Amino acid sequence: MSLFKHIRQLNALQCLQAKRQYSPAALKSASLQYDKDPQPLFTDSETQRLLQSMTQLQLDKVFRQRTVPDNSSETKFMTTLQLEKQFVKTIEKAKHLLQMPPVVKIKQDTERIISKDPAMKDFATTKFVFTDITFGLRHSERKVVVRDVDGSLSYASLDTTKRMNQLYFPLEGRKSYTPRMFADEQLLQRCLDEHKYEFILDRLLVQYEPYETEFHNISARVYEHLNESKQFDLLRSTRHFGPMAFFYAWHSCIDDLLYDMIRNDYLHNAVELIALSYKIHQVPVDYKQTLSQLEQLQPTPAERAHAELLSCLKTKDELGIEQEIHQAIGKTEQDFTADELSLKFIEQYIGSEHSRKKVQLELALQTLKEVNLEKLQLYQGLKKAHGVQAS
Repeated sequence: MSLFKHIRQLNALQCLQAKRQYSPAALKSASLQYDKDPQPLFTDSETQRLLQSMTQLQLDKVFRQRTVPDNSSETKFMTTLQLEKQFVKTIEKAKHLLQMPPVVKIKQDTERIISKDPAMKDFATTKFVFTDITFGLRHSERKVVVRDVDGSLSYASLDTTKRMNQLYFPLEGRKSYTPRMFADEQLLQRCLDEHKYEFILDRLLVQYEPYETEFHNISARVYEHLNESKQFDLLRSTRHFGPMAFFYAWHSCIDDLLYDMIRNDYLHNAVELIALSYKIHQVPVDYKQTLSQLEQLQPTPAERAHAELLSCLKTKDELGIEQEIHQAIGKTEQDFTADELSLKFIEQYIGSEHSRKKVQLELALQTLKEVNLEKLQLYQGLKKAHGVQAS
């Protein structure tokens, strides 16, 4: 028995040394953190609508092949009506896959004693953990209590509650220990330098809850590194783009993302990003009227994706000359009108005190104006040459 006891002590000591070697506290913390609870603003319906629109819905990216065990595809023969119904289901599935993880404050671990029973003091040399294993409960609803050696009964700490939930109802992919990619600073930095942002954030969602300190620290580091590398398109049309844009707007550092949107001709998204920043910081600017006008002129991401799918069913003769011109130029009359509204709104932001990188944004905006002017002239010329009247 003494030999087994000695072996257990050695194993415990080895685990303790491993935890110290790969401790999350050893990771370099991010410089930007939420100073108050962001959840009310993040879950606001208007904020969610802005973030979903900024995320975009690019079906080829949402349903791209991934490095998973089963990447097989299924082929079916369908009628046109069946195919149109399948398109609707595909859009709904894409929207579900792009559902954003919540942004909440860090939950503080406080001691919550239920009762103190001195009569049970020294009844045992170890603590007893009692877990409610009722089937169907969410992890946040499951009660876990601890009977201490001094007889006190209290609710378990957040770490103990998480371990008990994982023990009785394990989540696929979650480890009972801190993965090395999060515990080792060099490994995490290597993933960041290789721009594996989506991989890090996906793994982060599996291992940690959104209210944990590690989740906040690592996600903030990813967003800060991404803001330096300017590789924003790596997260566009993923579930992480919305929280990233919200993080930048909260900390008043949207200019790099705004520059990327202008450079890629996502002017509607640029207006939404500025409006989100105004909303969070309560800047007295009337952005709702501009957003309302843009929503009337341009379809939602889901409507745009559905229209692209339906256009695949039409032949060249069925499209018509006007739609062919739209496809060739990449814009419609409504798009050009929306661009004018967006440019005015963005120029007002650049000229205000809230913009930090005025020169870069002004140059990007001027370049886009020249390109759009050439497209507009070509668009009008093609319509005139084919005898298409302005709608």
